[in-house]
Amino acid sequence: MSKIEEIEKRINAGDNITIEPDGTVRNMTAAEVASREEDERRAKEKFASRGRKPILCLDFDGVIHSYSSGWQGADVIPDPPVDGAIAFMLGALEHFQVAIFSSRSNQRGGLRAMQRWLKEHAGAAWYESPAGSGLEEITWPTEKPAAMITIDDRAITFDGTWPALDTLKAFKPWNKR
Repeated sequence: MSKIEEIEKRINAGDNITIEPDGTVRNMTAAEVASREEDERRAKEKFASRGRKPILCLDFDGVIHSYSSGWQGADVIPDPPVDGAIAFMLGALEHFQVAIFSSRSNQRGGLRAMQRWLKEHAGAAWYESPAGSGLEEITWPTEKPAAMITIDDRAITFDGTWPALDTLKAFKPWNKR
């Protein structure tokens, strides 16, 4: 019997097994089984709670990434985070499904570059901790999501009254005023 057939047979029999890095198959201890079941329970709760939270959509450049160097390409992100961005997103994850959507999102290399940048700048905040969710919970849509609210540095809230064209022509994002 091949190793794969042995593993399939034991799994189908309901055995709780694990495969060691060296390829050895062994029975899990009771503590390992309990830990795995707890991890699965938490993952299911996290997945279920995601669907119930309203979506908060955040723009990337000028909102999360300070964007002080300007555009250098979809996969080039040279600047640090906007002050408070990491802490804000961590807090928001408790109440919202946070989605980051940017003009980079559907450009070659842009999505991966944003994800790498955030993971690098988040440090330990990337991972879930006893204090709460980590930034790894953020979603990365490639099309604008149907968000409850969006935070963008280059937007005007529409209140039912059309702005004057001169107002639009004079618009500057917060970091250019």
